Amino acid sequence: MANEVLRVAMAEKGETAESLAEKVGVDPKTAARWVVAGRIPHPRTRAAVAKVLEREAAELWPEPYRRRDLPWFRPWTEVEQDTVSLRSCEPLLVPGLLQTEAYARAVLATGGLVPPAEVERIVASRLQRQSILTAEAPPQFIAVIDEMVLRRLVGDRAVMAGQLTHLAAMAELEHVQVRVIPADGPWHTGLAGTFMLARLPDGTEVAYLDNQLRGEIVSDPLDVASLGRRWESVTGEAFPHRRSIELIREVAKTWS
Repeated sequence: MANEVLRVAMAEKGETAESLAEKVGVDPKTAARWVVAGRIPHPRTRAAVAKVLEREAAELWPEPYRRRDLPWFRPWTEVEQDTVSLRSCEPLLVPGLLQTEAYARAVLATGGLVPPAEVERIVASRLQRQSILTAEAPPQFIAVIDEMVLRRLVGDRAVMAGQLTHLAAMAELEHVQVRVIPADGPWHTGLAGTFMLARLPDGTEVAYLDNQLRGEIVSDPLDVASLGRRWESVTGEAFPHRRSIELIREVAKTWS
């Protein structure tokens, strides 16, 4: 969705995507996506643009200021908005960017540990995050999951059938890959925990680690490189993309 407020503000100041990009230090294609695709830049970049255009950042991009994300997760959603590629290793669940509303709600409500109102708030935020995959210039997204993710009951059978059908459909998109590690394979490094790797337009890579309490953004190059090696190891254990889709569809039928 185009950002009309930003377009008008740029026009009033005589700024083009190229001139604005030069003043705030980004690629012109990135600045163009802010207008055409409604992409949201990083907080520091938002502040720089607002200064150039003599507007409030919240006026140009109101959404981040009313986000319903958990506070500790919000910085990662900012990273996702500006990535050119995302790689996700998720051994226990369908990745959040590929979850259905029913599946996400069932995951969050399990055990009754999260108040119902909070569950709904997080579900809404998760669905909002997924818009990056349907944007005009979406990032490449590759997810590696364990086969047991497809076979472990979350919610009820209808929830699982709907989730796997959706997962297979998303995996058919040109910019989305889902690869499944077979359940009869040996222990692999991905089982040590969830992580994501994001590449930004300037080539910088950052990572995200998740645990029972909260997540952590990792930017140290040595740590990111270590996770990159783990990613290569994990993908080496997974089925190819097309065979993975076939397996997802096969298992989806068992839940119907």
